[in-house]
Amino acid sequence: MLSKEILFEKASKVIPGGVNSPVRSFKSVGDTPFFVSKGEGAYIYDQDDNKYIDYVGSWGPLILGHAHPEVIKAVQEQAKLGLTYGAATELEIELAEKVLEIMPNMEKIRFVSSGTEATMSAIRLARGYTNKDKIIKFVGCYHGHADHLLVAAGSGALTLGVPSSAGVPDSFTEHTLLAEYNNIENVEALFNQYKDQIAAVIIEPVPGNMNLILPKDNFLQKLRELCDKNSSLLIFDEVMSGFRVSLGGAQEYYDIKPDLTTLGKVIGGGMPVGAICGSAEIMDNFAPLGKVYQAGTLSGNPIAMRAGLTTLNILTKDNNFEYIKKQTEKLVSGLNDIAKKYNIDLFARSLGTMFGIYFTDKKDVDYYSDVVKSNVEKFNKFFRESLKSGVYFAPSAYEAGFVSLKHDDRIIQDTLLKVEGVIKTL
Repeated sequence: MLSKEILFEKASKVIPGGVNSPVRSFKSVGDTPFFVSKGEGAYIYDQDDNKYIDYVGSWGPLILGHAHPEVIKAVQEQAKLGLTYGAATELEIELAEKVLEIMPNMEKIRFVSSGTEATMSAIRLARGYTNKDKIIKFVGCYHGHADHLLVAAGSGALTLGVPSSAGVPDSFTEHTLLAEYNNIENVEALFNQYKDQIAAVIIEPVPGNMNLILPKDNFLQKLRELCDKNSSLLIFDEVMSGFRVSLGGAQEYYDIKPDLTTLGKVIGGGMPVGAICGSAEIMDNFAPLGKVYQAGTLSGNPIAMRAGLTTLNILTKDNNFEYIKKQTEKLVSGLNDIAKKYNIDLFARSLGTMFGIYFTDKKDVDYYSDVVKSNVEKFNKFFRESLKSGVYFAPSAYEAGFVSLKHDDRIIQDTLLKVEGVIKTL
């Protein structure tokens, strides 16, 4: 069996950076990535058959755990009928109906193959519907790697978008405006400065890409009011928070009705899926009914539809979601107890089945600026030592974690015992 170092060296010769998505390189945490050989329940196994308790869950979609027997059976049965058709299937209707049943704010849904594709298409739809060009996004919120969304700004300054990736011309992001999450005054100022020019505000209502940040002071409701006042659309990117913060997503939890919603991860049950959802009035502007063009040969892939439908059917029965939520709360409570016991500047919190771990003396991390001031060096050591002990947290101080149906009491307690051993060394 080849070691992870040899595998990474081999990978680096044929794949840029040795990985097909940057965070997999473990570069930010100062480590060499392991190579997964299989996943089973709450565990993943590496190239040497080392077992890890997994709190990444493929970055959210595996809410039932790895290789859930019913999901695997569904995928196998569907694969025997063909991998893809490039034509309509009844499964697309069934999954659409299931999603709309869980998230009643929406009337129609269009499936795509990734979260990036979903947000890119939602913004095009918003621009086509409103006949406006500019969008507002928030520093620290990630909406995929479409050119006009790859922008950032120092300390949440009010500024025109500046590309944060090579290969993105300034002209591609000139219509992207930046504001600070939880700072409604920033958003008001942009609406005043660019009056009648803003097509939409796009936001992760509960960000999971700058660790786990929660809205405060009715921030989401105030966004809804500003968008209504200015005839702009409110887009909730719930690729990560959908079916995680609550079954109906952050919009259900906070009782906010966005104009458009993007989904992914959980609705594919581990297969590549994304979706754009909204009212019939807005969604019918997509071709072939309207003038906003969007297409995808693999959209509505039958295997992905079957995996997602099976996942949602399981998630919505037997009080399964509430069970996962309680397990997440047990994990977070235990982490905070350990931090208090050893007097270390660490705190954890959760919402639904998502959680965040922060190495800071602050007990309320509400802004992007709070996150970047946390002790990243200490987190990196915590990550490496936790991994050595058999616990796999997200390999970044700026990513949320996820709990699955398979994280039972025994696994949570095992996690806390291992983490306590790590905390002692910090």
